Amino acid sequence: MRKTTLLLPVLFIVAITLLSSIFIVDEREKVLVLQFGKVVSVKNEPGIAFKIPLIQDVVRYDDRILSRDVDPLEVTPLDDRRLVVDAFARYRIVDVEKFRQAVGVGGERAAETRIDSILKAQIREVLGSVSSNDILSTDRAALMLRIRNGAIADARSLGLVVIDVRLKRTDLPRANLSATFDRMRAERDREAADEIARGKEAALRVTALADRTVVELVSAASRESEIARGEADAKRNAIFAAAFGKDIEFFEFYRSLAAYRKAMMGNNTTMVLSPDSEFFNYLKSAKPE
Repeated sequence: MRKTTLLLPVLFIVAITLLSSIFIVDEREKVLVLQFGKVVSVKNEPGIAFKIPLIQDVVRYDDRILSRDVDPLEVTPLDDRRLVVDAFARYRIVDVEKFRQAVGVGGERAAETRIDSILKAQIREVLGSVSSNDILSTDRAALMLRIRNGAIADARSLGLVVIDVRLKRTDLPRANLSATFDRMRAERDREAADEIARGKEAALRVTALADRTVVELVSAASRESEIARGEADAKRNAIFAAAFGKDIEFFEFYRSLAAYRKAMMGNNTTMVLSPDSEFFNYLKSAKPE
């Protein structure tokens, strides 16, 4: 009975020691085994692992893809128009031993601070080398790729790999919005005025060309009509001369009738002539023989 009483505490201590020497590595994490603060083992594969109780410690790190939102920061592009940029990054711990050496006991909290510094530096460097129009355009994939590539090189010393960097928002500071909108409105008004002036100039050129064309066409038509009328009058006079030359008395009679018709037009025509005027020769009755 005495032996049993002594054996139970020993078995309990042994069981506690065995249990404290066993730990489980989850498939979503990587584990470092530390002995007096120094890395003695790295556990990358999921399953059961062992350590020396009381001497060795276990530090766990997330093996999944992590996301980090960068606080909004102001950048100054080439054209000195300040912009507020909001970005985020996705990264992963690929070398836990190097990661431990870089961040120490701070762990992932310290890594986030270092990641923020790397991303802010790369964002300022890349966006500061282009104009604000390039940043505000919809095609920003090339800029985000440049930021990611720069962050990859800087994060390698931390045992991290940067998978992706995205610019979520690029806006003007609130203090600059009104001035920027006024400048944009003035630029658009100036462009509109230039377009209107060019349109009026083109309209004047077209109108002048059309007026000149009209004058030329009317002049040509008038000249041709006068030529045609002159030729027709000449032919008519020739025909009249030929016809009237055959009977002079009939010609004089015809001319008198035409003179009567022109002289007696209208309702209030009054003529004062001598009764023996030659104008009435063909209105007199013939004398009986």
